[in-house]
Amino acid sequence: MTDSKYFTTTKKGEIFELKSELNSDKKEKKKEAVKKVIASMTVGKDVSALFPDVVNCMQTDNLELKKLVYLYLMNYAKSQPDMAIMAVNTFVKDCEDPNPLIRALAVRTMGCIRVDKITEYLCEPLRKCLKDEDPYVRKTAAICVAKLHDINAYMVEEQGFLDQLKELLSDSNPMVVANAVAALNEINEASSTGAPLMELTMPTINKLLTALNECTEWGQVFILDALSQYDPKDEREAQSICERIIPRLAHANAAVVLSAVKCLMKFMELMPADSEFVKNLHKKLAPPLVTLLSSEAEVQYVALRNINLIVQKRPDLLKHEMKVFFVKYNDPIYVKLEKLDIMIRLASDANIVQVLSELKEYAAEVDVDFVRKAVRAIGRCAIKVETSAERCVSTLIDLIQTKVNYVVQEAIVVIKDIFRKYPNKYESIISTLCENLDTLDEPEARASMIWIIGEYAERIDNADELLESFLEGFHDENTQVQLQLLTSIVKLFLKRPTDTQALVQQVLSLATQDSDNPDLRDRGFIYWRLLSTDPGAAKEVVLAEKPLIAEETDLIEPTLLDELICHIASLASVYHKPPSAFVEGRAGLRRALPKASGENAEEGATVVPQATVIPSQDSLIPDLLNMDISAPSVLPQSQPPAVGGYGGNELDLLGGGLDSLLGGGSDMGTSGSPAGMVAAGGVSTSAGLLGDIFGVGSPASTGYMAEKTVWLPATRGKGLEVLGTFSRKAGVIYMELSLQNKAMQPMTGFAVQLNKNSFGVTPASMSINVASLAAGMTSEVSLQLNTNGPIQRMEPLTNLQVAIKNSVDIFYFAVVMGIHVFFCEDGAMDKRIFLSTWKDIPSQNEVQFNIENISMNADGISNKLQSCNVFTIAKRNVEGQDMLYQSIKLSNGIWVLTELKVQPGNTTVVLSLKSRATDVAQGVFEAFDAILHMT
Repeated sequence: MTDSKYFTTTKKGEIFELKSELNSDKKEKKKEAVKKVIASMTVGKDVSALFPDVVNCMQTDNLELKKLVYLYLMNYAKSQPDMAIMAVNTFVKDCEDPNPLIRALAVRTMGCIRVDKITEYLCEPLRKCLKDEDPYVRKTAAICVAKLHDINAYMVEEQGFLDQLKELLSDSNPMVVANAVAALNEINEASSTGAPLMELTMPTINKLLTALNECTEWGQVFILDALSQYDPKDEREAQSICERIIPRLAHANAAVVLSAVKCLMKFMELMPADSEFVKNLHKKLAPPLVTLLSSEAEVQYVALRNINLIVQKRPDLLKHEMKVFFVKYNDPIYVKLEKLDIMIRLASDANIVQVLSELKEYAAEVDVDFVRKAVRAIGRCAIKVETSAERCVSTLIDLIQTKVNYVVQEAIVVIKDIFRKYPNKYESIISTLCENLDTLDEPEARASMIWIIGEYAERIDNADELLESFLEGFHDENTQVQLQLLTSIVKLFLKRPTDTQALVQQVLSLATQDSDNPDLRDRGFIYWRLLSTDPGAAKEVVLAEKPLIAEETDLIEPTLLDELICHIASLASVYHKPPSAFVEGRAGLRRALPKASGENAEEGATVVPQATVIPSQDSLIPDLLNMDISAPSVLPQSQPPAVGGYGGNELDLLGGGLDSLLGGGSDMGTSGSPAGMVAAGGVSTSAGLLGDIFGVGSPASTGYMAEKTVWLPATRGKGLEVLGTFSRKAGVIYMELSLQNKAMQPMTGFAVQLNKNSFGVTPASMSINVASLAAGMTSEVSLQLNTNGPIQRMEPLTNLQVAIKNSVDIFYFAVVMGIHVFFCEDGAMDKRIFLSTWKDIPSQNEVQFNIENISMNADGISNKLQSCNVFTIAKRNVEGQDMLYQSIKLSNGIWVLTELKVQPGNTTVVLSLKSRATDVAQGVFEAFDAILHMT
């Protein structure tokens, strides 16, 4: 007997039992076995060893068993790709089964098996199912195309499945149409091109609208989403579509209602705001939105977030529906806070009494967060509705009298804002506020109270004592409180200098000598120097008139709001952020509301010049440099080497005449002397050095200049090595060159020429005034460039082809210029023109990039870009995120408008830019990236 006996076992185990049952001749036993396998798989047991046995069970007419086997296949096909091929023949066979349910089941499973090896085998069965006589099979096949595209996009396009999907838009069955629309939308969003796959014409729209009335609720959502992407030609067409969508507002499904609202909100933009149709539409939109608020809390919240956007865009839509936003005692906190926010947005003279009464009730609730928001809402009402300010202040004083700590603190914070909005109007309440000093323990409340004391120090008899009481624990205070205390004591000193001198000296000493906070120290030193050198100037600076506080500081920025309106009923409308902010790969898919026909930029706005059209690059090589320059007669004529993709025989660069143009280049001194290192502008390198030291000579470089890199290595330049970069100085572009002679003999007769290029860059002079470059020597040259030369589009856009001649030979190379050197000094755009231009440029021209690893704040970024002629037009803070709006003018008249989103604590800065010439986008992004990373 052999040793194999030690490796045999009599234990069968669960897998062995299942295997034998799966291979049973009895159908019922086989079905039960598959059910056991599925159950084991569901609870996490590994039953992949049974793959071949389960696949063998596919050969059955029993629909229930087939479903179970397909379920197993979907789960294990990815981990067993080689064995999954065994199932292909069955798929092909099932796709031709007489039973449409089996055909549909097969095609559905095909889409879920994400194995590259077998996708090509599934093309033919899928093609047949897309043309199947049964609509149930066709609608299933439509979704399968989208799933297949996710696995292998190229194959789907090559096999013509996209065209078949588009044909299904004309299908007689509404559910097939809906699924085809859903599949095309999904493919379009996953596509990197961003070009819409579905051509929405009026005949297509009519087909979709016809299908809308007959398909299921989720089919209606897909169709409405597609309709929302259509831009009607005129007001009449928009009205016609709206009339056919309006019945969807009565649907029981909240998703259908919100999708219909999205379409109507978009199409209303094409109609005059005061038209009868729009007024009627407002009346029809309000009831379904109100009805959504009677749903369960989760649906309510989604509806409220969408309504928040809608009332910002169209405040009149729900102005008579204030009561439905009143908070119920059993609402979850997230619903309460959202209702509160909408109440403030709808507050007006007509309903303010009712609103204040509600808010006062809310301030007596037990939920601390909600009470704080309610008190703050009263302050917002005072700022928004001027006629209610006195009533709001009275309400806040009543709340302060309750002596509830967190209510008092929140009330003081909002009263500070009311003082900012209505200066010298409600100072009579200050004494009441001062009574509560001892109860303040939150930094924001303490800072607000200190601001009030400093601002009205001349009216508070014991202001110095009050501020001194805060000063006792100065180092234990929050930074916000320390900064406010420093400013308030300086204000007090400027108003009452005689009896507060010791106090101001004490706070300045604490801020500058005993503090390690740089912000506090800097402010302290500034105040100290102001007070010691010019008290009059200090008074003008510290006690300057403050701008009134804005009415609505939390409104969403208009262009972002327009985009979010186009995403109603999606996650973007809940987050109040565009999809690109939280979905990877959605940067290029931006939507915007259409503009009414004939709508122009704001009145008084001057027209921004249209982008210069750059001629296309028809034939680059035959027209390379067209220079009338010949090689020196003492050297044999040689073909220029092939460089950068363009070769010698096709470059007829040098024809004769440059030597005479340069005067032979023999009487310009020696390379070892300063006179031999003269730049094209006539400035020697020694003069440039003196300019760097003493601020004279050649102009200073503007902002960012990249380090020099090797443009022409000595091995290709027959001993001449060229290093270079580009700079912009005082509005002029320079080519900064380092010419190094690594050959054994001196070099003379230097000249340069540039080919036609996208920006018309041409040298101010073809001569390079380096008389002679001795062996082993280096000459620094600053060559002035103009932008008035012939234009020809290049790839990439800033590509520049250069020829340099000297006594040895002619050398060719190509370099890419940083687009920042074309940023003009007159690129600061007026705010109103910026806004109208941003709206005027189509949304499809907007491109978005991420700039990583930026540690600066918004002001630091703005200053750095400003040094490179990127001008900040406006700065806003939206939900804690700084938004910089900037304009750039390129030397060829192209304007670029940008939006930078800077999130404190996040090192990724989001750059969105718009231009009528989108080709410049990549270059501008690279310029921003380089500028913001320069040290």
